[in-house]
Amino acid sequence: MERVAAEAVYDAGREACVEFLRELSARHEREIARLEARIAGLAEQVRSSSRTSSKPPSQEPPTTRQQRRGEARAKALVRADAERRRGGGRPGHRGAGRELLPADQVDEIVDRYPERCEGCGHEFGEEERSPSGRPGRHQLAELPPIRVIVSEHRTHRLRCPRCRRRTTAALPAELAGSAIGPALQAAVVTLTARNRVSRREMSELARELFGIGLATGTVDAICQRAAAARAEPYERLVASVLESAAVNIDETGWFRAGEGRTLWTAATRPPPSSASPRTATASGWMSCSASSSRGSSAQTAGGPTTTSTPSGGRFAGSTSSATSAATRKARPSRSCSARPASR
Repeated sequence: MERVAAEAVYDAGREACVEFLRELSARHEREIARLEARIAGLAEQVRSSSRTSSKPPSQEPPTTRQQRRGEARAKALVRADAERRRGGGRPGHRGAGRELLPADQVDEIVDRYPERCEGCGHEFGEEERSPSGRPGRHQLAELPPIRVIVSEHRTHRLRCPRCRRRTTAALPAELAGSAIGPALQAAVVTLTARNRVSRREMSELARELFGIGLATGTVDAICQRAAAARAEPYERLVASVLESAAVNIDETGWFRAGEGRTLWTAATRPPPSSASPRTATASGWMSCSASSSRGSSAQTAGGPTTTSTPSGGRFAGSTSSATSAATRKARPSRSCSARPASR
């Protein structure tokens, strides 16, 4: 700016001088920002190479021997620093291991004492082994030896002293139906239905985990009995779903042995205390078809669809579901029939 122009601005008054200075400052800031962006772009171009970008090696300028040696020394320093740093947390970092249980929840406490002094090698005697004020604590969680308890129920015969007739004791109804106890049957059904363990794998798992031999036919018979026991609560569930004012329906199809199968889910409402309700299915327990037909009182409604499976004759929360063995595109009917489903 020439002196004459600057004096003209000064003579124009205070407001004119302030406005001119603000405009001049904004112009300089814009120019500085433009130059800084250009410098950053040029620096990025200088740093980029065929190893750090898509730039071909033929476009790189030739490097001198001194430059190549400098790059090799820098790489060696980075590699040596990485080798010096050990894995894991740094000193002062708070660990994130398992929390120790209080002493009243521990089943067994084992006191361990040092055998000899680390300084002079003195061996500590039994009278010198006294508990310290703040001992180190290490807790170990372990499974006890798992073994199936086999009980033999003997039915004896007694002769009546009056009529001289022999009478044999009868087994209770809960024992006469199977040679497998209810707790073991529940474990088999849970693993096969909920955890998707096949019949053959369940037979191997029972031998390895429980120490008992179960044939695949025995495993399937246990699952069939569990499905039959759930038929009545399942029918009540389906009736409750069909009488609901609104039902969210969804289906998932899959193939088993080349046959199309469909899992139909009818949810009356989402659980009140869970934003993402638990999802589970048990299509191996029973094979049913349950949903509302066009003329029923249940009306399909939009919104989130959730699934849940019966557990011990009841359903978790307020969500209801039904499992279907129909084909992938088959439309479910209003009626429901519960029958065992083989895997």
